[in-house]
Amino acid sequence: MGAHPKGDAVIRDNRIPQQTLGQWIADNPGCLGAKVKDTFDGQLPFLFKVLSVNTALSIQAHPNKELAAKLHTQFPEHYPDTNHKPEMAIALTPFEGLCGFRPVEEIVSFLQTIPELRALIGDVAAEQLERSVSDDPRGVSAALRVCFTRMMKSEKKFFVDQLNMLVKRISQEAAEGKDTSGSNGELLLRLHSQYPGDIGCFTIYFLNLVRLEPGEAMFLGANEPHAYLHGDCIECMACSDNTVRAGLTPKFIDVLTLCEMLNYTPAPSSSKIFPATQSQLDPSVYLYDPPVPDFTLMRIEIPSSIKLYLVSAVDSASILLVIQGTAVGTSTAAASEMTLRRGSVLFISANESISLHLSSPEGMLLFRACCLL
Repeated sequence: MGAHPKGDAVIRDNRIPQQTLGQWIADNPGCLGAKVKDTFDGQLPFLFKVLSVNTALSIQAHPNKELAAKLHTQFPEHYPDTNHKPEMAIALTPFEGLCGFRPVEEIVSFLQTIPELRALIGDVAAEQLERSVSDDPRGVSAALRVCFTRMMKSEKKFFVDQLNMLVKRISQEAAEGKDTSGSNGELLLRLHSQYPGDIGCFTIYFLNLVRLEPGEAMFLGANEPHAYLHGDCIECMACSDNTVRAGLTPKFIDVLTLCEMLNYTPAPSSSKIFPATQSQLDPSVYLYDPPVPDFTLMRIEIPSSIKLYLVSAVDSASILLVIQGTAVGTSTAAASEMTLRRGSVLFISANESISLHLSSPEGMLLFRACCLL
């Protein structure tokens, strides 16, 4: 949902002459709101998605603006635009992802108990990381960069052999009823069954496993390594399609760029959960306001006791998605009333509001993406 040239949203109302959202915005740039229009050169600055992750999505990171411009110039077929792509995922169901580097003590512990992992990295790099624990943070990041890069660049035949040995060993332990949680056994076997022989299987020993409950979010800034593993989520991001991938994927992989660009700052998995704040003005609205200007998300939970609800005006264009419940929407800007149900998507111009006449006994759950500068 958005106006990126590779996936410009189609307008379903056949009374409107423009066929896509991008065309409509180009002809009505005032709909963005004055600040958004000036800041983002007349473009809608965000992309809004729903993801349903059954098999893991690739190990990836998104470049900052400087790197995006460079990659686009060098490899336009792989990096289609010059924008950064910070993103946020909000869980709709229990959701699992890998995100950011684990605390270094956890990585060291895996290196000491998983010989197949240590073999890929080599004793010299592993010992350097073990010694760095008492170092200043820069020393830790430098040692972590060496370890992760050595693993990601290891020779295909060698890492496939090590991976097969590890999978075989953990499968046997699991069959004997042993606890394999100390080597992330369940996740390793699951990823290996989805992507056999893929180097991405080893990244579970470097990256935090983050579990989100519905309504919880994670924010991924530039150069943050991540992979979504399982579950449904709402996702919002800057309007870009730049992704540097390095594993768990059949798509183009760019290990060199990924290892160069990553943020090698370890942090506990709990720090990856991004908090929502309840709106001061409307108790039904929870705001997810990331540290980038391109987008803000709102979760709107309308209780069943409310039969008339006003989706209030903001000074930015926004996209509204219905997850649960039904209503009839009216707006001074719309030619006729709109029937809203699960899966309905509305584009709302800046400074416009919508009245919802709720018709479902269970209330409503909506998500709204906008740009609050």
